[in-house]
Amino acid sequence: MKITTPPNSLKTEILAGISTFLASFYIIIVNPAILSAAEMPFSGVLTATVLVSCFGSLMMGLYAKNPIVVAPGMGINAFFAYTAVKGYGLSYQEALGAVFWSGVIFLFLSFFNTREKIIAAIPVALRHAVASGIGLFICFIGFQNAHFIVDNPDSLVSMASFKDPINLTFLLGLLFTGVLISRKVSGAIIYGIIFTTILAWPLGRCWGDASAVNYGIPTLVNYSGLISMPDFSLLFKADILGSLQFSYLSVIFVFTFTILFDGISTFVGLSEASGLKDPDGNPRNMKRSLLTDATTTLFAGLVGSSSGTAFIESAVGIEEGGRTGATAVTAGLLFLPFMFFSPLLSLIPGIASSIALVLVGSFMLTPVTKINWKIADEAIPSFFTIVLIPFTYSLSTGISFGFVSWTLIKFFSGKQKEIHPILWIISLFSFFFLWQ
Repeated sequence: MKITTPPNSLKTEILAGISTFLASFYIIIVNPAILSAAEMPFSGVLTATVLVSCFGSLMMGLYAKNPIVVAPGMGINAFFAYTAVKGYGLSYQEALGAVFWSGVIFLFLSFFNTREKIIAAIPVALRHAVASGIGLFICFIGFQNAHFIVDNPDSLVSMASFKDPINLTFLLGLLFTGVLISRKVSGAIIYGIIFTTILAWPLGRCWGDASAVNYGIPTLVNYSGLISMPDFSLLFKADILGSLQFSYLSVIFVFTFTILFDGISTFVGLSEASGLKDPDGNPRNMKRSLLTDATTTLFAGLVGSSSGTAFIESAVGIEEGGRTGATAVTAGLLFLPFMFFSPLLSLIPGIASSIALVLVGSFMLTPVTKINWKIADEAIPSFFTIVLIPFTYSLSTGISFGFVSWTLIKFFSGKQKEIHPILWIISLFSFFFLWQ
């Protein structure tokens, strides 16, 4: 990414903040849509999402002084709903408790600079593989939520019929949004969601058609206006003690691990692209930025959301000239008004929010090109990680298998020196997790 605009005025920073907000605004809709699968109230998650996004971005701007938005992360929210709650049977209160404890661990590691040592122990190829696997997982969930991919007793899954008007609406919305993104339109995902929502109105929304409701298209039967008071029903609902069961430690581990290198990868990537570095060549204000990430995750567990993390979409604002914390503060404040629009946002159909999942998933596949596929002892564990995350419908299973296979293949290939001591510990923990 080429940076061309110097940080020459407050106006530049504010405009950059608006651009970043438009690029990351989709999380207000998509996060509640995903966490609703964990039986969490849409309006409650929406309020929590806004609180996390505002809090994290303001802290990043005022404390870390970086032009980076912090909000509930994609991928980790899918793990929360579909693996922690639906897969392992945690209540959403216990899952929120696990998010809280991952924030505590994360904060400890960041405060004592331990996080960098752990990140250094994780092979770069596996980091890229995990990011790519999460992308496929999110994409798969998006197609499922849109009922474009459906159950099939013979082949497990298959594509739904093209003759279904709801699927055609989804495809039109997906194509429209893809064109906007290709033309580099700011806020393309939001425009795509609005466009698809408008297309969905003739599909029985106003009349409560059962098939439309089954496809995630809400009706106007209980519509109560555009504005309502924020829903704080999830505030302090985290079961902090209940989440400390031994069988739930693997969930806390995945929460911690995912945000552990997701945040630092974002900081490194943005600093490389923008030149926001300290005299030693490291990302600017790295420790404060990591502490912000950690504190936001802890805060997220308390207010009712999945983990918070630095958003790679912040690159949009940086491209527009954002260089200071004013950019993050502007974006953070823009989240606040949407706490009051939950009745309007809850009318967005599942086929519209699923478009964001599919396309964000495609963006997350970028790191797959950075894996050296010609080195077998790196390519094979990376491949296992990428495919097993969506195939097993479990982020933790894919990651754990990746660690174990990497360590074993390297060891029996006579490359023991390439295995970091800390990676042995992580792999051992992963093995016990898979053995359960």
